Parts: sequence; C-alpha cells; structure tokens
Amino acid sequence: MSAAVGRFAALLVLLVFTACGGGGGGGSDTPPASTSNLLSVADVQQVIAQAVAEALARHAPATVAVVDRVGNVLGVFQMNGAPGTVTISSGTSATGGLVGAMVPSPLAAIAKAVTGAYLSSAGNAFSTRTASQIVQDHFNPQESNQPGGPLFGVQFSQLSCSDLNRQQGEGTIGPKRSPLGLAADPGGLPLYKNGALVGAVGVVATGTYSLDLNIIDVDTSVDELIAVAGSYAFDAPANVRADRITVDGRSLRYVDSTATATNPANAPAFGAINGTMGALTSVTGYYAGGAVVAGVAFGTPASGIRADTNPAFAGMGAFTLVDSSDANRYPPRSGTDGLLGQAEVTQILKSALDVANRARAQIRRPTGSAAQVTITVVDTRGEVLGLVRTPDAPVFGTDVALQKARTAAFFSSPGAAAALMALPAAAYPVPVAIGSYVTQLRTFLGDPTALANGIAYSNRAVGNLARPSFPDGIAGTANGPLSVPTQNWSPFNVGLQLDLVFNALIKSLVPPPGDDNDRNCTGNAAIFNGIQIFPGSVPIYRGNQLVGAIGISGDGIDQDDMVAFLGLANAGNALGTGVANAPTASRADNIAPQGEGTRLRYVNCPQAPFNNSTDQNVCAGI
Repeated sequence: MSAAVGRFAALLVLLVFTACGGGGGGGSDTPPASTSNLLSVADVQQVIAQAVAEALARHAPATVAVVDRVGNVLGVFQMNGAPGTVTISSGTSATGGLVGAMVPSPLAAIAKAVTGAYLSSAGNAFSTRTASQIVQDHFNPQESNQPGGPLFGVQFSQLSCSDLNRQQGEGTIGPKRSPLGLAADPGGLPLYKNGALVGAVGVVATGTYSLDLNIIDVDTSVDELIAVAGSYAFDAPANVRADRITVDGRSLRYVDSTATATNPANAPAFGAINGTMGALTSVTGYYAGGAVVAGVAFGTPASGIRADTNPAFAGMGAFTLVDSSDANRYPPRSGTDGLLGQAEVTQILKSALDVANRARAQIRRPTGSAAQVTITVVDTRGEVLGLVRTPDAPVFGTDVALQKARTAAFFSSPGAAAALMALPAAAYPVPVAIGSYVTQLRTFLGDPTALANGIAYSNRAVGNLARPSFPDGIAGTANGPLSVPTQNWSPFNVGLQLDLVFNALIKSLVPPPGDDNDRNCTGNAAIFNGIQIFPGSVPIYRGNQLVGAIGISGDGIDQDDMVAFLGLANAGNALGTGVANAPTASRADNIAPQGEGTRLRYVNCPQAPFNNSTDQNVCAGI
C-alpha cells in the first residue's frame, strides 16, 4: 500500500461519508490597544465554568473552547459524557463534499470560537449564527430568487494549511488557523471587555455540525444557549450586535434566544468542576491541555498585529502583521516577477488605505463609522508584496484579503487553465478532477480559450461563476461552472473552492488531529491558501500586462470592491507609471455566458460611499 493510499485509509477511520445572559453597554468605535483588554486565566475559567453549569442544567454534556482575538486557544474543556465527534450535516438532502464527515468535537468547538472572534470587532459583533445567514445560496436563506449571501464562500478561509495563519508552536503570534475554517453552526459567540473584543467561546453539545437553514423561526439551540451562559459578563455590547446591523436592507441574526436555564452569575468556581464534571483536554496542534492560559492583548506585538511604523503610512492608522521578533512580516517590496516596484506597491497600499479611511462602513456601528479592512497586494506568482490593516479590521479579513488578491491574479493569468489541469484530483471516495472545472467553464462560456486568453477576472466575476445558479440566486437555472449542481450544493460542498483545498484540509483531521505543517492548501504556489469567491479584489495591469492584484476584506462587499478598484485607480494617477486597473476591453464583464444576455460583474461600488461627502458614482468611468 502506498503512503498516500495508507493515509487516506487512515482518514476513512475518522471521516465517514454518507454519500459519493445579560445585556451589554455601548462601545467606542475603535478602543485603543491596551494590556488590560485581554482574557486573563480567571476570565477563561469563568467562561468555561458558566458554560458547564448551563450544560449540566440542560443535561447536555458539552465541549467548550475559548480563544483570544487572534485565535490562540486558551482552554478546551470536555465534560464527562460529551460527544467525542460531530457529523457534518447540510440539513438538507444535499450530499458530497464534507457532508457526512465525522470530526472530533474539540476541533468543531475551536472552529466555532475562532469564527466568533474573527468575524467581530469593536464595531460589530457577529456569531456563528450570523455566519450561517451570510454564507448560504440565498440571502436571506431560503428566500427564492435572491442572490447568495454576501460572504458566500468565506467558510473556506483561515484554513490549517494557510501560509499566512500561524500555528500553536509559533507562540502567541497570530492570526492562528482554524481546524474547519469558519463555522456556520450556532454556538460560537464573541467575548468583550471594556468595549473591546478579546476573544470568543465555542460550544459543541450535540452530535452534529451544521447551520441555520431557516432564520424566520426561533430555534432553541442547546449549543448556543450554553455559549450565551459562557459569555455572561463578557457579552457583546448591545449596540454592535449583528441584530443592530443591516445588510442590503436585511437585519442580521445574532442569537435566537438568551433564555438560559441557569443564572450564570451563580456558576460554580472553575476548581469545583475541573476534574469532577470533566477536564481540560489537549488538542494536537491547537492546545496543550493541562491548564488554562491567558490571551494576548490585540494590537500589541505579542498578538502579531500592531501599529505600522512605516513613514509612508504615517497618520493613516495603519496596522501590520509582525513575527515573534516584532518585525513586519509583509512590508512593501518589489514583485518577485520583476513587474511591480516597491514604490508602486507602497502607493497602491497607501491609496487604498486612504479610500478605506474615507469610506462609510456597511457592517459597523455607530452609523457613519469608517470602513475597517485589510489590504493586500500580490504579484503574478501570488507572492505577498505588502499588507496593511486599519486598527479594528476583523481578523478574518487578513487571510481572506490574501485569498482574494491571489484569486484575481491567478484567474487573470493566461496560465490559469494549465495550472488547474495540472493539479491532483480531490481525493474523495470518488475523486474529482480539478481540470474538470476548466472544461465546464469553457463549455459554459462557449470559449475554448477561457483561462488562457488573458481576460481580467475580479473576485466578483469569479464568484458569479461559482454559484449554484446562474444568474446568481435565480431558481431553475443551471449552476455556474465552478459550482456543484444545486441539488448537491451546501456550505459544506461548494465545488472548485473546496475541491482545491480538500486534500490539505483532511490531512489536518487525520489522527493525530490538527498535527499538520503543510503550508500549501492547493498544490499551486500562486494560490497557496486557497481561493475566495465573494467580491473585493481586482487584478493590477500596466497597459495590457498583468502585474499583480489587490485584495480587500473586512467590511461590506461593495465597500471592499471600491477600496480595491478606486484605490488602485488613485494610485495609478499618483504614480504615473502606467499602473492601473485592467483595460476595459479585457475585463470579465464583457462576457455574457451562453449568450443569454447576463454579463459577469466586475465591481460594484456603493451608493453615498464616503462620510462627510455627497460624492456619488465614484467608480464611474474608471
């Protein structure tokens, strides 16, 4: 038996496929970095004890995980009798992908906690229930003839194989990886102190890992209610919770119920439950076990994210990623392909940061706040040429901005088709050839040269092709060529985006779970950490030559599009070196698949985009 076959056989032992509390107060928009804004050991113990007391009252033994804002796992407590594994369920008849897989409960609990921490900030508090609402095939879910969720596809980010995310052995430096990407299963809630996001709690008490398909009803989710109890005294300020935020005129969901069976204020001390009701459990690659540990203060070097000292960004509120020596991990530099200079990269980052600082945020409170995003520039090989963040940008956008930039550069490359066809098949029980998506795309577009003809693809355009219906959301239409058919689509089975990373993703779930040091999710260096399929990136050109791409993530998708598209245009005007957006004749929005009249979209910039301004149509004519 070959090593590869043996490893997959081991995988099948674990992965069984069924088919081939209290109100919060107000918070400032961006609390300053403070050494007091972190979860102490006593805080983590309190969160766990409160959650365990609620689980006991509900006769629902649970696994409880707590993380800090950059994903460091601070404690994983497994109660006596808690399910050892969970089964991934689409909640529908859809099959394939990860549906039916069984994974260890501690990994699912960590993924829920990471999701609550990474999607939130001082200006918005999102739960895993919120995540569920915004990643499905319709927004709102099950609302016929509505487009996909605004963060459609974000669940396949923060992966264990990402070359950006850090691992347990690298100390407290974040952002850290997530075992299962971002979770859509209720039971993950952010934690706050002094109005500042400091981490999150994730709970698994049932035997399934799923999502909320119907947001009209009010669920009684045991996992969520245990998490609500755990978050008592650390709950999100009421005015920034998801249910106070609207997207496209729709209110978001936070939790369905806060009717806990216990008064968390009366929960026993951690010492009274540890060793009697359960115990801290080690999770290879994520948590050593034995003792609870304290989190780190976000915005300080120990967190891996701190203020940028580059004079080019002075006065702009720029933050950056740093390593354990406090050195900038991604300072502006020239392209490894010789096509972009350091000064050009610096100006692109600076111009995009300027647009973000003026932009009216979509997902933040109070109304009129500035957008908070991560900005990343890559070259044609996918190498990071520079990264800057605004102070309170949600952490999830760090990995996602890189995925977006790489996606735009990769799909715009004349070598994209050949690169995809050269990749190994996704090793499902019935393998899926990655090259089959190239064939499907070329048939769908009626163009045998697609992905080899130099057409410029934004993330929005790629996303159009990766939806389970085309046009997006329209019932009764065929799926896009980068998606699986509608009947088998679920957030756990999406098509090319998952199939590209499947082999690397399952490696981190093979016993011992989480013990994986692979930093290439796809087998192709140009898309190391996977692709992303919701808007917020554009390729960078000099004349007709592709020279790189810019990716933005952290706010509304139209805001992300604008920061990328307008930021690049402004940088080109400032530089005068020919750097610009793609020539209009080369953009993917010239394509009308199957000749049916619906063109792909390239970018979509928001109405009334800037604070303290009456400007409109700011992207017109670019």
